[in-house]
Amino acid sequence: MCRNYIICGDWNIAHKEIDLKNWRGNRKNSGFLPGERAWLDQLLTNDHWIDAFRPINQEAEQYTWRSNRGQSWAKNVGWRIDYQIISNALKDKVTAASIYKDERFSDHAPLIMDYAYLF
Repeated sequence: MCRNYIICGDWNIAHKEIDLKNWRGNRKNSGFLPGERAWLDQLLTNDHWIDAFRPINQEAEQYTWRSNRGQSWAKNVGWRIDYQIISNALKDKVTAASIYKDERFSDHAPLIMDYAYLF
């Protein structure tokens, strides 16, 4: 029996430039270091896992974390560091991907994923 997995969590790494507002200024900061991003590249390429969000939602400025300082929330200055990483077999089961921004609960915004999957 083949098992499929959905691994959810705050990974504290913005994978691609599209995943954070000020990527140029953060190239030497933890969470966007070349080694961290390379590790995610390997996981999502060689190890056959999928970032469930990006195949469905290619929009820029989709952030799951914003600093509590300044006007980060109001100006939508943030990082996408929360992920649902899925088994390759589930790639075609993702039907929607969004980030809930209507209310602020903490410095993280909920990542909402819909799957067409029967148990």
